[in-house]
Amino acid sequence: MRQLITRIDERLHERLKERAAAEGRSVNALVTELLSTGLAAGVEREAVRTRAEIAGIRVVPTPEHRPPSREAAISWTKGLGRAASRALVADRAKR
Repeated sequence: MRQLITRIDERLHERLKERAAAEGRSVNALVTELLSTGLAAGVEREAVRTRAEIAGIRVVPTPEHRPPSREAAISWTKGLGRAASRALVADRAKR
């Protein structure tokens, strides 16, 4: 058994205390269950990905469109304001 010391927001701590009291158990028992459940979900997702990849059925979605070229982005932002113009001028000067 190990001890875990952590800093959490006061409101989150209050919510944990309220929930633990409502369920009739300690904050420690509640936090232990929440952490175990959260970690198990991550492991389960990774296991599904691994099995799909081994089976050759893993689907990797392709982007719907390609990002715009630098020139297109510059032309689309032209005239949007001084901040954007200054940033673009500075970027152009570096290249």
